[in-house]
Amino acid sequence: MGKAKKMKTVEVAPLERRLILRTCNSNMTSHGGFVWPKEGYVEAPDWAPTQQCGAGLHGFLWGEGRGELASWSLDAVWLVAEIIGEHIDLKGKVKFKAANVLFCGDRLAATALLSSLAPGRAIIGGTATAGDRGTATAGDRGTATAGYSGTATAGDRGTATAGDRGTATAGQVGIIVIRWWDEEKERYRLTIGYVGEDGIEPGVKYRCDAKGKIEACPV
Repeated sequence: MGKAKKMKTVEVAPLERRLILRTCNSNMTSHGGFVWPKEGYVEAPDWAPTQQCGAGLHGFLWGEGRGELASWSLDAVWLVAEIIGEHIDLKGKVKFKAANVLFCGDRLAATALLSSLAPGRAIIGGTATAGDRGTATAGDRGTATAGYSGTATAGDRGTATAGDRGTATAGQVGIIVIRWWDEEKERYRLTIGYVGEDGIEPGVKYRCDAKGKIEACPV
């Protein structure tokens, strides 16, 4: 009788941790009336692994995505959850079958938690601050602030503030604020620009000249 063949085992790499940010109504309901828990396990009862919206749970992977899809009501509830299993990219958000809710609260607390767990992400509604020569990035409706020679970038309807010799970039309907040194008066001043006005365009990096005039940075 011959020797039994040894079965070859295949190692499957575990999925990396993936966190999402999402909003719910004050009564914890989402689109369609689905009720999210304030903590713990949650699963979509109608899960279907399709590329279409619906038939699953939805959120912004690592807090990044299309901010207009979130609820910006003052009483909106913001959740941070960890995806269980696979997820499907829907371009601006993702959908998945199940998750574990880690946090339930207001926007500032939720985005701050996610930022601490995933630094450097353009988190919608988040606040990013960097020191001198640092880089601060926030998502839609977020606030990014960088110090001297820093780089501040915010998404649509966001505010980007950069220090002396810094650069600022904002998305649609965004605001850029740049600090500069006034040699004549020997004091710092702030120049404010509004995306969509005076030739300021979304997604373009701006700085101030010696007179405090906003100008696009060389490509």
